[in-house]
Amino acid sequence: MNALPASLLALLLATATLLPGPASARSSDRNKPMDIEAGYSDYSMDDSRPTVLTGGVTITQGTLDIKATRADVTQRNGEAVRAVLTGGPVRLDQQLDDGRPMSAVASKVDYDLRTEVVVFTGDVRISQPNGSMSGQRIVYNMRTGQVQGGGEGAGRVKMRIMPRNRGGEATDGNEG
Repeated sequence: MNALPASLLALLLATATLLPGPASARSSDRNKPMDIEAGYSDYSMDDSRPTVLTGGVTITQGTLDIKATRADVTQRNGEAVRAVLTGGPVRLDQQLDDGRPMSAVASKVDYDLRTEVVVFTGDVRISQPNGSMSGQRIVYNMRTGQVQGGGEGAGRVKMRIMPRNRGGEATDGNEG
């Protein structure tokens, strides 16, 4: 199960790079121990079924803080290939290298480690000081850096990009 921490950290690092600007997740967090707590775990010594953590899953590593109701980790040949976090909702928080906060909230976060694609679904909100993105579904390809978003039904993707020079507070964006 030692592949679980790497997959979840990669998930958060992916989240931190979704938005415009040079800010990135705190790189020193990767070198710190990861602590995982859950009310219950069901772990198999082979790859026949996923490892399941339930009952208030909390994952911390340095400034990284993840909270979910459930984490399902699928392994192949002893390595994690997929991590699915669900909850009411899943919450990810971390400080950026410059000390500013980054956060993401979604009903479900599905990270395929083989393709390096992270899919956030269900009332997704990702924010950091450089901007924010929200929608019903946001897909981030870590290999290409491509971000795709869309809504179910009449849902829409919303983005806010903060100006580099913030002489005044950002407004609603309806100015000329």
